[in-house]
Amino acid sequence: MPDQFASDYLADVLASFRQYQALAEKAMAQVNDQAFFAAADAEANSIAVLVKHVAGNQQSRWTDFLTTDGEKPDRNRDGEFVLGPGTGRDEVMRWWVEGWALLYRTIESLAPGDLGRTVQIRGKPHTVMQAIQRQLAHYAYHVGQIVLLARQAVGPERWETLSIPRRR
Repeated sequence: MPDQFASDYLADVLASFRQYQALAEKAMAQVNDQAFFAAADAEANSIAVLVKHVAGNQQSRWTDFLTTDGEKPDRNRDGEFVLGPGTGRDEVMRWWVEGWALLYRTIESLAPGDLGRTVQIRGKPHTVMQAIQRQLAHYAYHVGQIVLLARQAVGPERWETLSIPRRR
């Protein structure tokens, strides 16, 4: 893979991750704490739970990215979908910020030649590029959920659009 393409790809994917993080944060900024922790039913995820899950995934996937399986043996994935009593918004957002920071440090540490290397996720081989794309899609999926939940909680009268507004 030519170095210029690989360098451009790494820069572009970093920009995409930053856009998704910012989109979720703009949505979350519009909801109060009650809406942040609210779930539609016992099987549904709240915004807070989605944030915890994304952060847990980021910690697992991006820690020792090139040298260990992206599904760390100490990860408690099911626990990411449960919030303990007394868990506050500040704590949840700290997990979020730490997860994104780890992702950025890891991708920024990659060299163009790393994109063709093989890493493992859940015991299955992926090129570094495939692993990055897998995570980009995963986080975009959950950011979409966060935006939808926030928009529903805020309501159309108070929602500040995050994209091009409809003509009214």
